[in-house]
Amino acid sequence: MKRQIFTAEHEAFRETVRTFLTKEVAPHYEQWERDGIVSREAWRAAGRQGLLGLAVPEEYGGGGTDDFRYSAVLTEEFTRAGAAGLAIGLHNDIVGPYLTGLATAEQKRRWLPGFCSGEIITAVAMTEPGAGSDLQGIRTAAEDRGDHWLLNGSKTFISNGILADLVVVVARTTPEGGAKGLSLLVVERGTAGFERGRNLDKIGQKAQDTAELFFHDVRVPKENLLGELNGGFVHLMTNLAQERMNIAVAGIAAAEHLLELTTDYVKEREAFGRPLAKLQHIRFEIAEMATECAVTRTFLDRCIAEHTAGTLDAVHASMAKWWATELQKRVADRCLQLHGGYGYMTEYRVAKAFTDGRIQTIYGGTTEIMKEIIGRSLLS
Repeated sequence: MKRQIFTAEHEAFRETVRTFLTKEVAPHYEQWERDGIVSREAWRAAGRQGLLGLAVPEEYGGGGTDDFRYSAVLTEEFTRAGAAGLAIGLHNDIVGPYLTGLATAEQKRRWLPGFCSGEIITAVAMTEPGAGSDLQGIRTAAEDRGDHWLLNGSKTFISNGILADLVVVVARTTPEGGAKGLSLLVVERGTAGFERGRNLDKIGQKAQDTAELFFHDVRVPKENLLGELNGGFVHLMTNLAQERMNIAVAGIAAAEHLLELTTDYVKEREAFGRPLAKLQHIRFEIAEMATECAVTRTFLDRCIAEHTAGTLDAVHASMAKWWATELQKRVADRCLQLHGGYGYMTEYRVAKAFTDGRIQTIYGGTTEIMKEIIGRSLLS
C-alpha cells in the first residue's frame, strides 16, 4: 500500500538524509564501530545539513518545524542504513523537547545554537545501576546550597555518554520518596566532579557510545535547573511518548528493511537444486512477516499522524513501542534463520541488524512496562 502521511516536502527531505548518509556516514561507519564512538565531525556535518534541531525555532539555528513526520523520515533512513551509532534521534526527539519546552530564554540562547550546529552534543541521564524503568527508585541527589545545587550519584547505560557536552540529569532535589521531588539539572562538559566511566561494551550498536556517568560533589548553577523544581517526573512523562514513538518508528522500519533483504536473498539462494523461494515453508515465512509488517505499518503511520497533530496519547504510544519493537525482534530472528549460516556472519546486514536491534524492546521503557501502562488504562 502506498503510504499517505508524507508530502513532497517530506520526500525531498528523505533524499537529503540519504545523501548525507551516503557521503558523511557510510564511508566511516566501520571505523566508528571499531572505535566504539562516532566522530564529532559527523555531528557538525549533520548540523550543516540541517538535520539537527528540526523542531528548534529558526532564531536559534533550528528547522522551525514541529512536524514529527520529518523526524520519522530521519529515523527511517538512519535505520535502513544501519547507522544507529549517530544518535540524532536521541538528540532531536528526546533531549530536544526538554530544551525547547522547558528552557528559559537565557538557557535557550546559551544552548540551542550549539545544539543545532552539532557543536553541543546532548544526552539525558535517567537510568541508574539500581533504577531502570522505575524512576521512583532514583537515588542521584542534589542538595540546595543557596547559589548552586550539590549533585552526587551515578548513572549508567547513558547513550552519547562519552561525547555529550550537555547532560540532562534526573536527580532527587527533595528527600521525599516516590515520584515526588525529582528535578532536571543540566550538567555541562568540564564541570568539576563530573566524570565519565568506561564506554560500555555492548553486543550491538557498537558505534554508539554508551557510558557510565559519575557525579562527585558537582556544583550545578541554579540557572541550570530545567523546568520546574520538583517537577521532573511530570516533565519526563510529558516527553516519553515522543521517545517511544521514535523507537517504534525505528522498529517497523527495521522489520521492513530486513524483510526486503531476506526476500531478495531467498530468491537467489539455492538449496536442493532450486531457489529457497520455491519452497512452500519459505513462502509462508515471507508471507507471514509481510502481513505483520503491513498491519504494523498501518498502525504506526496512524500514530505518526496523530502525534504530528498533537493528539497521540501515552497509551497508544506505548502500544506502538512494544508492538513494533517486538515485531522487529521476531523478524530479525526469522530473517537470520532464513539466511542460514550466512546470517550468523557479521558481514551480512541481517546479523548486524539482529544484534543492533535487540535493545529496542528494553530502552525507552521495556515491553513489560508498556503493557503495564496499557493495562492500567484499561482496567483502572
